Amino acid sequence: MWIAARPASVCACLKLTITQTAHVADTSLVSAVAAMSSVLSTAALDKHPQSKERGITLDLGFSSFSVPLPQQLQHLSYDELQFTLVDCPGHASLIRTIIGGAQIIDMMVLVIDVTKGFQAQTAECLVVGEIAARSMVVALNKTDLLPEAVRSKAVKKATKLIRETLAATKFAGAAVIPVSAKPSPSGIQQLQDWMVASAVQQHTDPAAAQAAAAAAARPFLFSIDHCFPLKGQGTILTG
Repeated sequence: MWIAARPASVCACLKLTITQTAHVADTSLVSAVAAMSSVLSTAALDKHPQSKERGITLDLGFSSFSVPLPQQLQHLSYDELQFTLVDCPGHASLIRTIIGGAQIIDMMVLVIDVTKGFQAQTAECLVVGEIAARSMVVALNKTDLLPEAVRSKAVKKATKLIRETLAATKFAGAAVIPVSAKPSPSGIQQLQDWMVASAVQQHTDPAAAQAAAAAAARPFLFSIDHCFPLKGQGTILTG
């Protein structure tokens, strides 16, 4: 089989997809996505009018960022590591939309409001994660809202409760990273570092590499989950 040479101007990316999900009313999820992303799709950051009106995520939003290929993955024929972030709604009534995003997920970021902890939809998101994601990190968000005098203690208490909750799931021992998107980003770099480390682990694990090779050998399938018109461009399919 002959493979055409790649033009020098084209970058080969090793791509991973990460779902970010939270309690339905936790709009800070959008802020966390915005703080990490360098490329935004037309549906990113809750641009839907109803999302803005109701203050909740109603549809899948896509964005991405890229980092240099880690040293541990230099043996692969890629130039950089690209993460696609899928902002998923957190309400059970939107479960079909959530599952639509779950089909392509490699990792999961569960965003939890540090001032409220686990809520009803947080648990529902966790159930979806157990089905769809191989690894998960908890972003303990809105830490900037805690008084500075008690912030460290409150974060430790919330982290302990989260780990106790996760102990009975496949995500027992998952990392919990305190973050805040406003007024200035905090913890976002640590969250991205976790994603890179998880990507390295997934692509150096022998069992995962064998599964990936088997999947690559199967016929290509493109599952379409969205179809919408874009003025001046035509009909857009995503999946």
